[in-house]
Amino acid sequence: MPQGRGIDRSSYEPAYVQLVNILRGAIASGQYQAGDQLPTESELCSAYDVSPMTVRRAIGMLLDQGAVSTTRGRGTFVQPLRLATATFDLSEFHDILAEPGVTARIVEARVLPAGPRAAANLGVADGTHVVSIRRILQRGDKPLIYHRESLVYDPTRPTIESELDVTALRDMFEGGVGSGPKRGELILHASVLTDEEAGRLGLDPGSAAWVLEHIFYGYDEKPISWGCFICRGDLFSFRASVGAPAPEGEANAGARRNRR
Repeated sequence: MPQGRGIDRSSYEPAYVQLVNILRGAIASGQYQAGDQLPTESELCSAYDVSPMTVRRAIGMLLDQGAVSTTRGRGTFVQPLRLATATFDLSEFHDILAEPGVTARIVEARVLPAGPRAAANLGVADGTHVVSIRRILQRGDKPLIYHRESLVYDPTRPTIESELDVTALRDMFEGGVGSGPKRGELILHASVLTDEEAGRLGLDPGSAAWVLEHIFYGYDEKPISWGCFICRGDLFSFRASVGAPAPEGEANAGARRNRR
C-alpha cells in the first residue's frame, strides 16, 4: 500500500484527486514500478476510508494520464514508459504570440496563381488564384518569426479581409477576428533559412530554424489556408514528458533542485 499521507477530509481537494496524487507519488518514487499491480479497489477503499466510486474516479484519471492500464478480471497495472505517447507542446510559441508587445506586420499581400504545393494543400487545381500573404512577427523592431500563408481566393468570404486585419497572430488560432477556422493540422520540422527567409529575419542564410507548417479548415471541412511559420532556431525549444507525472508539489520541488 502507498506510504505517506492519507486523505485530508478538511482539504478543498476532492478525495479522488488526493488519491490520484497519492498513487502518482508512489509510482513516481518507484514504490510501484512498470508492470506492478496497484492495490485492488477494495484494498484502496479500506486503506483510505473512501467509497468505491472515489477509487474508480481516481483510477479513471490515472488511465487518462497514461500512468496505468486495466485488464478485466486481473486489475490495474503501472504502464511502462512509452515514447510513442510523448506529446511536445508549443507553449513557447504560444507565449510569444500572446506577448502584448509582439505584433504582425504584413510585408506582402497579393493574388497570384497557386504553385503545385499550395494547390495540393488547399485542394485546388494548379494555377488557381490564391491570396498570398507574408508577415513578420516582431517585438519592437526585432523580427522573430516569418509567416508565409496562402488562402483560397473567394471574395464573398470574410476570411481574407479578416486575415489582412490580423495584427497579432494569436487571433488566427483563437478567433480574435472573424469566426476563426474550425480546426487545423500542424507539422513541425527543423530547417535552415533560405536567402529570402534569412533576409526577412535579419540572420545569415543557412541559420537554424524551426518550421511550423499549418493547414486550417473551415466549417465545411475544406482547407481555407496553408502556410508556414519560420521561427528563429535560437528562440524555441520543445519539451515532452513520458511516464507517470509526480504530484504537482513534488514536481515543483524537483524543478527547484534541478535549477540549483
